[in-house]
Amino acid sequence: MPSELTDTTQLIEINTGTREERQQFERKSVNLGTTSTIPMMMNESVCLCPVEPLPTTGILDRHLQTLACTHPSTATPLRHRANGAVGASCNSPDCLASRRLEAAGQSWRGSVLVTGGSGYFGFRLGRALARRGVSVVLLDLHKPAWDVPEGAVFQQIDIRDYDALYKIGAGVDVVFHTASYGMSGPEQLRRKQVESVNVGGTNNIINMCVARGVSRLIYTSTVNVVFSGRPIEDGNEDSVPCVPPHMHIDHYSRTKAVAERMVLAADRRATKGGGSLHTCVLRPCGIYGPEERRHLHRVMVNVERRLFSFRFGDPDAKMNWVHVDNLVMAHVLAAEALTAEKSYVASGQAYFINDGESVNVFDWLTPLFERLGYCRPLIHLPVSLVYSAAILMERLHVALSPIMEIPLLLTRNEVRNVAVSHTFSIDKARRELGFRPLRFSLTDSVDQYLQSRAASTHAASPWKQTFLMMMMMMILFIGIVTLIVCSTLRQ
Repeated sequence: MPSELTDTTQLIEINTGTREERQQFERKSVNLGTTSTIPMMMNESVCLCPVEPLPTTGILDRHLQTLACTHPSTATPLRHRANGAVGASCNSPDCLASRRLEAAGQSWRGSVLVTGGSGYFGFRLGRALARRGVSVVLLDLHKPAWDVPEGAVFQQIDIRDYDALYKIGAGVDVVFHTASYGMSGPEQLRRKQVESVNVGGTNNIINMCVARGVSRLIYTSTVNVVFSGRPIEDGNEDSVPCVPPHMHIDHYSRTKAVAERMVLAADRRATKGGGSLHTCVLRPCGIYGPEERRHLHRVMVNVERRLFSFRFGDPDAKMNWVHVDNLVMAHVLAAEALTAEKSYVASGQAYFINDGESVNVFDWLTPLFERLGYCRPLIHLPVSLVYSAAILMERLHVALSPIMEIPLLLTRNEVRNVAVSHTFSIDKARRELGFRPLRFSLTDSVDQYLQSRAASTHAASPWKQTFLMMMMMMILFIGIVTLIVCSTLRQ
């Protein structure tokens, strides 16, 4: 990778700078006979993130040995079923993807590269493609927890290593870039790692696509790029603009917004060999489904620790979720929509992806509370109090991390996601991609998760539960005192 592109701060600043700054940088950066992937805008009609200056000092560190994407647990895969009478064989991701692949005909000419291929979603996407006969390369920093399916190969590579990416890119025609870092848990606070993976890694992927003549790049983004903590009701791709970088309160959302901008700006870029790279972006919400461990496991453990004994925010606040099978299907459809057969309808476009339903998070989690033998939270706390507690948790976690591991129970971003309505329309995906999500139930995923886990493995000891509860109450108490002091000083 050229030296000009090894500084993640420079990538971020160029992608959020003025047009003149981007043009100047583009003229300076040449990679393998093509211009850098830090380009000027190719399509002014595309909804990209605003060009606000991005305050950041993180540097791309090639030697960081950190997680480059999510990785699943070692639980044995289980069959799943839809919420209704449709049989499991017709609702599996393999069955759904197979139908679309059969209809696609010759749209899968070369091999397919899936970054984040050991992650929950990336692995299921790669498996669905491989089982239909597509040649798949699963790429990840960590080995997958499941057996690599026939027709797929696994390559243990860090997406921040451009030279390794370039070698793997030979013969690749389609890239699904699902790898990311910093979505939840303590990793949200690791700024340099988040920037190096989400921004530096994405820049490497784009450069590799251009140098290797890849024709299609589908990027898995997030709805967080347009959510700033203000209510959104059935927002669509035209009515909801990207949030200016300085307004993001977490590194994950900020860096995903920058990376999304880079991918969309690379659309129709000339590639080595005389072809063109067509790109699009999918913006899913929270993912759930069989074997999902990131969201479901964290919530479930905290429920068992009695840390979800309260609720907060607008009682009518709603959000969207997406079942992993529907997300797999959306990516297959997006890849098809970047072909000449589909008139490149998705080229340079962004799409919100969800199950087509809006739910209140506490209502939606009712099956989880019931299966664990707990009632739904009855105590309602002010959002300002919980938000203040989240700030203190983040500060304590960072300050004490050299000494001890303080559980990060809630972050500011998570509080906003629960407390404020933000729902999105999938009409554009329906219309242009032919996306028709199936109906699923969280109950199925909860039941399968409870069956697959060993109770002794996850159950917290009484002393640990007491400690966590005391810490939570202490933080809430400090939050109350802080609010009282602040209100008094204002008066």
